[in-house]
Amino acid sequence: MARHPWTAADIPSQAGRRAVVTGASAGLGFETARALAGAGAAVVLAVRDLEKGERAAAAIRREHPAAALSLRRIDTASLASVRAFAAEWPAEWAIDRLVLNAGIAAVPRREESVDGFERQLATNYLGHFALTGLLRPALSPSARLVSVSSLAHRSGRIRFDDLHWREIYGAQRAYRQSKLALLMFALELDRRLKAAGSGIASLAAHPGLARTEVFRRGDRAGAFQQGAGRAIFSLIGQPAAQGALPILYAATAPEAERGGYYGPDGVWEARGYPKPAAIASQALDRAAAGRLWAVSETLTGVRFAL
Repeated sequence: MARHPWTAADIPSQAGRRAVVTGASAGLGFETARALAGAGAAVVLAVRDLEKGERAAAAIRREHPAAALSLRRIDTASLASVRAFAAEWPAEWAIDRLVLNAGIAAVPRREESVDGFERQLATNYLGHFALTGLLRPALSPSARLVSVSSLAHRSGRIRFDDLHWREIYGAQRAYRQSKLALLMFALELDRRLKAAGSGIASLAAHPGLARTEVFRRGDRAGAFQQGAGRAIFSLIGQPAAQGALPILYAATAPEAERGGYYGPDGVWEARGYPKPAAIASQALDRAAAGRLWAVSETLTGVRFAL
């Protein structure tokens, strides 16, 4: 259980550790990378847009001039990009913290990734599933993997009969499915790692209602994104740096438990400081998690060597 209130100042020294953060050019990913760098970690900013990544790295260096940062390109919506990222990973670089954060939300019209997957599922979940499996040999014996889920997982459902929403598309429903899938993956991965006797831990976290660029695709019909809803969000929502705290807690706090899920401690888990978060019953369905794992291996062609 987190000491209250747990803040970025409570991050233990990360000197000697290497962290990889996907989607690190803005929002939660940037704030996570910034805090980890400030705590002494060597941080790899894994970004889709290298120009934005350079600006993010420059901003971190202005605050932490001695920060050990490197920039590597990845588009989690593309399996080819994910495979290239893993194939080009330096063999001597062990990964101690892997934060699966890159994401998009509420894409207004159905889009497919280059691999033929629904784009939100590809970006938020399938790319991260593949990346984790491909980077498995680079993980240190006590690595922590943190999957960034969402409050939205609570109303999500895995549509095994139409995973890519080819029949009827709903922007919010597709987003909820992707975040539920990522949480189910995090929990199932930790169960499998435990069964294999591994010291690697898989955890998950959510930022509550954080003001980020996740809705940048242009959908203004999503929750808290239009008219009065946007005004409410501006009042209830918290800055990205605050939203990143549960992620940082999961990644670094000695008391964070493997297989744990963390979020803000305020009303509805909308804002606040890290605490164990509520997990919807469908995310705890082990049979469904096993089925999702098998489907994900088939879709990505990635098999985990646990």
